[in-house]
Amino acid sequence: MNLNPQIMSITSLEQAQRELTKLNCDPAGIRIMADKAVFKVFKLENISTKAANLLKQTFLAKGGEVAVARGTADLSAAYTDVLIMATLKQYKAALSQLKLQPWGLPDIAGALEKALASGGVKRQYRWPDGRSLTLTSRKTLVMGILNVTPDSFSDGGCYNTLEAAARHAEEMIQAGADIIDIGAESTRPYGGAQVVSAREELDRLLPLLEKVLKIATVPVSVDTYKASVAEAAIKMGAHLINDVWGLQSDPGMAGVIANYKVPVIVMHNQQNTFYEKDIMYSICRFLQQSIQIGLDAGVPFDHFIIDPGIGFGKTPEQNLEVMSRLGELRSLGCPLLLGTSRKRFIGEVLGLPVEDRVEGTGATVAWGIAQGTSIVRVHDVKPIVRMAKMCDAMKGESFGER
Repeated sequence: MNLNPQIMSITSLEQAQRELTKLNCDPAGIRIMADKAVFKVFKLENISTKAANLLKQTFLAKGGEVAVARGTADLSAAYTDVLIMATLKQYKAALSQLKLQPWGLPDIAGALEKALASGGVKRQYRWPDGRSLTLTSRKTLVMGILNVTPDSFSDGGCYNTLEAAARHAEEMIQAGADIIDIGAESTRPYGGAQVVSAREELDRLLPLLEKVLKIATVPVSVDTYKASVAEAAIKMGAHLINDVWGLQSDPGMAGVIANYKVPVIVMHNQQNTFYEKDIMYSICRFLQQSIQIGLDAGVPFDHFIIDPGIGFGKTPEQNLEVMSRLGELRSLGCPLLLGTSRKRFIGEVLGLPVEDRVEGTGATVAWGIAQGTSIVRVHDVKPIVRMAKMCDAMKGESFGER
């Protein structure tokens, strides 16, 4: 007898329901069993040992497990990181009990509930001019990069005339770009970019933005970290703001985003490559702070898109680690934008110059889509649109939609 055992990787409740339906299970049985088929592991840092012990006891009682540091059981350590391992059913049972416990456990339960609900983020944005964006797991959106700067690391000077830039925007839209992202100040991730005043940035940006808005059939994003530039761009008709400092550079930026009710991309960034703690922990903390700054200013939660900032404040090795762990960012509950196009870490891995990195970029895009990326920001729109369409089809959710 050939049993042919198959290893299944079930990561969502919807997938579990599909697999059980294929077995022709009774609908009542599917409802009972689906959340037993999805196993999730969460890491929490710096939890008091009293809370960690109660956390462990609660999950053990429900059939799950919590790993803690030595010294937790006898309270010889004050704090510990914890690794929680359980099915969705076990989480549901444990979290309802933890909400009734002391030592900050209700807050932990709330954070875990939010993280568990973060899978399959769906967003829909509509603007008064009739343009719209739909973010789902079914179709990866491609954002085309339009730099009107003389010193961009990849295409500096290529499109810094109005005619050339507008023509390139049209070419990207015809190639399948879902969004055009205009940058008028280089924020090149490896230093050496020239800082420009808000006035100079606006002088570069606004004539092109006006022209692109007239010819574009897709939403237009503006790449800026200055509140005054963002406000002027939105007043002219820009649909999104892409802030490489995640609302943490200009104190006025969050207020502008809230006032004009536009979506905002918040990116992780820092001036150096030193991380005191785990790099993904640090990135998540930064992005949580960005989101909180926006929420405090009145930005709705569903207006946030997050970007891990590949290449910014990260060594090549750190970039590769972040890429390998992109899926961890889904716990923030926001759509993920990935910007790897032509970046140095690709060149260092492949030993190729900036103009010859399309295959390396494509590999990072494919990996990002498999990890849950919703938007990819790229220079080479035509080949990446094709790669994204193929990746979406292989996920089994979107064949024929692009």
